[in-house]
Amino acid sequence: MAVTSRPGPHRPRPPRSVEELLEQVRAGLDRLGPRQAHEAARNEGALLVDIRYAALRDRDGLIPGAAVVERNELEWRLDPNGSHRIPEVTGHDLRVIVVCNEGYASSLAAASLRQLGLHRATDLTGGFQAWRAESLPVTFEPGRPPTAPMPPTSG
Repeated sequence: MAVTSRPGPHRPRPPRSVEELLEQVRAGLDRLGPRQAHEAARNEGALLVDIRYAALRDRDGLIPGAAVVERNELEWRLDPNGSHRIPEVTGHDLRVIVVCNEGYASSLAAASLRQLGLHRATDLTGGFQAWRAESLPVTFEPGRPPTAPMPPTSG
């Protein structure tokens, strides 16, 4: 007996590329440049959330005041209704700015947070590398000497 697909609402979507997905997701975000994100965090109470993995944070440093939440824990830590949320998450109106290394994964992460009801979630265009290229504040873990900055990567 051959299995056939049924027409209707449960039919799978046609395949698309990650570039197409990013384009669709970003159309719904009010993405911020590094200086805009810095200003929003300093003066408007926005929460910067660094989702880069540990090796990148160790190599390049941290944005002072940013919450560090690995990508695989993001939704649990930022769900305003969740029992595992970080203390900075006070409600669905919180402006969240997600930071990854170069501004790709952060767009997808911000879209996921919007699905949780964080309607002001967005991301940093160009990611941490753009932040550093603008000479905005960067710090390193206490007790760890800074390493020479890596040149920004293209991509």
